[in-house]
Amino acid sequence: MRAMVMAEIAGPLVVTEVPEPTAPEGGAVIEVHATGLCRSDWHAWAGHDDIALPHIPGHELAGIVAQVGSGVERWTVGDRVTVPFVCGCGRCEWCLSGNAQVCPHQQQPGFTHGGSFAERVVVHAADRNLVAVPASISFASAAALGCRFATAYRALTSRARLTTDEWVVIVGAGGVGLSAVMIAKALGAKVVAVDRSTAALDVARSLGADEVIVADGSDVPAAVNALTGGGAHVSVDAVGSEQTCADAIHSLRRRGRHVQVGLLPSASGLTPAPLARAIAWELDLLGSHGMAAEDYPGMLQLIVRGTLRPQDLIERTVSLEQAAELLPVMDSASPAGMTMIDPRR
Repeated sequence: MRAMVMAEIAGPLVVTEVPEPTAPEGGAVIEVHATGLCRSDWHAWAGHDDIALPHIPGHELAGIVAQVGSGVERWTVGDRVTVPFVCGCGRCEWCLSGNAQVCPHQQQPGFTHGGSFAERVVVHAADRNLVAVPASISFASAAALGCRFATAYRALTSRARLTTDEWVVIVGAGGVGLSAVMIAKALGAKVVAVDRSTAALDVARSLGADEVIVADGSDVPAAVNALTGGGAHVSVDAVGSEQTCADAIHSLRRRGRHVQVGLLPSASGLTPAPLARAIAWELDLLGSHGMAAEDYPGMLQLIVRGTLRPQDLIERTVSLEQAAELLPVMDSASPAGMTMIDPRR
């Protein structure tokens, strides 16, 4: 099969022929019809994750079950499916309690093993991790859910518990941030979107953002404070840097809730954060890491009804060859909206 392969960290990416995978016991092989190009893929390419080379990136995917391994009971060849980017083992206490997103034995396509920037990809523990995709939802829309949209959904609903008429500031208007704007508006919240790109902020406005702030070096928390009458109830860092994290936390009002979604890589594994503010103002600092397969049905029903429209976040669809050129520059040239890959092009 054709796949995008990285032979070295931060090196060139090549689309080439590789052996087709086979389904492991309890797992499945998915024929990939759509897969998202995500900033998390850039982190892996840049060496911020522990991956084995040569490696196939890609973790947001949707497609058709092409093969099932022994022991799989819920799925058959031909089923339309997607998958969370964190795949639980299906056996530990976290998986059994519905929290596979923090499974200590988790598998992640595109990180712990070959990913979805290929014509086919393996998913482990298929009965636990595969999610049925209704016929009315396109493969591209379903692939958009796997990391960014589902992450934003759980971050706002299960972690921050955002409610009607609360102010939420979303720092970063890429795939996660724009998903968060759409979801927050569907929940009845008031949204401030922050980004350095005016094009991305235009998209945020089109999705319902009440206010936008250009992150041009000015005082973002002061601007949020003025717009919201004292600070946001909820903040989301959808980028993942010391500056964006600090801006998001400092944009909160007293007793506000911050959700950290963007990854915060550093050489030491530690990232400075304004904890003195968190203590004095009794802020809640929450991490959010994807969403388990068990939590998908409620979100999918909102999509089927048209309340949520992830397809509106897709800016373009490209081939594997085009994606190989785009991935290395994601950190400096992210488009407004999501880029989807069709490996069959």
